[in-house]
Amino acid sequence: MLTGKKAVIFDMDGSLVDSMWIWPEVDRIYMNKYGLVQPDDFHKAIEGKSYTETAQYFVDTFHNLHRTVEQVKEEWKDMTMELYSTKVLPKPGAVDFLRAMQKRGVLLGIATSNDRDLAEAALKAQGILGYFDSVRTSCEVAAGKPAPDVYLKVADDLQVRPSACLVFEDVPNGILAGKNAGMEVCAVDDAFSRPDEEEKKRLADYFIHDFYEIRDNTYERCGQDGK
Repeated sequence: MLTGKKAVIFDMDGSLVDSMWIWPEVDRIYMNKYGLVQPDDFHKAIEGKSYTETAQYFVDTFHNLHRTVEQVKEEWKDMTMELYSTKVLPKPGAVDFLRAMQKRGVLLGIATSNDRDLAEAALKAQGILGYFDSVRTSCEVAAGKPAPDVYLKVADDLQVRPSACLVFEDVPNGILAGKNAGMEVCAVDDAFSRPDEEEKKRLADYFIHDFYEIRDNTYERCGQDGK
């Protein structure tokens, strides 16, 4: 998995840290507040979108919302900042893996769909922000996942060619973003995306339940090409 890799790039929510549990409750409270009805395809429709793109989706989809994109984003931030600062923890084995990669001289990056302030709050709270040589959000590029833009931006920051990067992702559109960037991708188990596990394994090159599996060499090789 790591042979020939000069950089490791992480999606954050659900991949590096256990935080996806926050958003269904935020959506429920927010929709109740404004009397919104969740469409049947809601989760698939927003999967991989940047924080800004998701807010735009709300504005475009819920015509009775009467809020601007910036207002939606600020409300969500107000609702979640304390949680990201105090309740979000790294995935099992993630911190040990970061230490091991830093010791090996592998460059580390974050390519998140989340808001930068929320991402940095979570990473700072766990004392791991300093491990990363680049932190980028999909709001800083032309298009969110499954477009490759944010992963290519991080690779450019690190001055590493895409083929020498390994990506960790937890949802299908994120996996596609990494693959579309020309990178190998390891899918990460997460309760939120567990119903999509077979699709994740089909799309990704590798699959892990936790980061200890990399240390123990027990991760699953998968993907259409049999890697």
